[in-house]
Amino acid sequence: MSTSRRKYLLITPCRDEIEFGRRTLDSVLAQSVKPAKWIIVDDGSTDGTSEMLDDYAARHDFIEVVRKPDRGQRSVGPGVIESFYFGYEACTPRDYEYLCKLDLDLELPPTYFESLMERMEANPRIGTCSGKPYGREPDGSLHAEAAGDEMSVGMTKFYRVDCFEQIGGFVREVMWDGIDCHRCRMLGWIACSWDVPELRFLHLRPMGSSQQSIFVGRMRHGFGQYFMGTGLAYMAASSVFRMSEAPRIIGGLCMFWGYLSSLFRRLPRYDDLEFRRFLRGYQRDCLLLGKRRATEKLNQRMATQWQAPASV
Repeated sequence: MSTSRRKYLLITPCRDEIEFGRRTLDSVLAQSVKPAKWIIVDDGSTDGTSEMLDDYAARHDFIEVVRKPDRGQRSVGPGVIESFYFGYEACTPRDYEYLCKLDLDLELPPTYFESLMERMEANPRIGTCSGKPYGREPDGSLHAEAAGDEMSVGMTKFYRVDCFEQIGGFVREVMWDGIDCHRCRMLGWIACSWDVPELRFLHLRPMGSSQQSIFVGRMRHGFGQYFMGTGLAYMAASSVFRMSEAPRIIGGLCMFWGYLSSLFRRLPRYDDLEFRRFLRGYQRDCLLLGKRRATEKLNQRMATQWQAPASV
């Protein structure tokens, strides 16, 4: 692909990000390949974020701030995707090769987007990808946040526009950032992320937290797994695995309780039976073969389902 076609669109939902926002803004401005367009959806900020965004937009013509009516509070999951689509509908995504849902609490390395596009150019089946998030400890050391190689992470979902349209975009519910990657594989696309220096970025807000607490965030994750269609055995294994991460033990227990309480109450699930069967088949293979081998096996099997878009 010619570098002249490396046009990418960023869409950033945000609310009250004065603490971290400038670090994200400055790291995007320092990119070796800058976005052709950056739409930032200000979802009712009251902490000075609006004024900060206006200042950057006035100095950089590719930044556009879109104001969304205030819902009254920060909202994760479906609220974030609602704000994302508010920005998505304010532009013409087909004018770009790539699309990224980008959070405003990150610090990106300078060749981040260029490196992603180079990797996607090398493999036309990669539909969505990302780097890996790292958090900083009080002593200044870094720790890797949980992020499987078979997923693109929710805070920097980088997509081919063709792939994003084929999967039907994001589901407006918790676990939107897992459902999308599995839908990619159903259609023969590859979803992935890489842990290499040029793609490691700082996540300035702890992953899995919420507007209430990190424990509520873990329970929300458990509900999200239930909603997506995850099986009980896979959820139990996943919860045990997460017990090794902070907050240790209780974090995994909160996840499992979020799942079980949703199961006991028979809450609604993602209304796509074919998807849920596909997901559980993949998860069974993960338990039997390990996630890496199961993903490789699935990607090989689904290659025949992939239809190369005209732009590839």
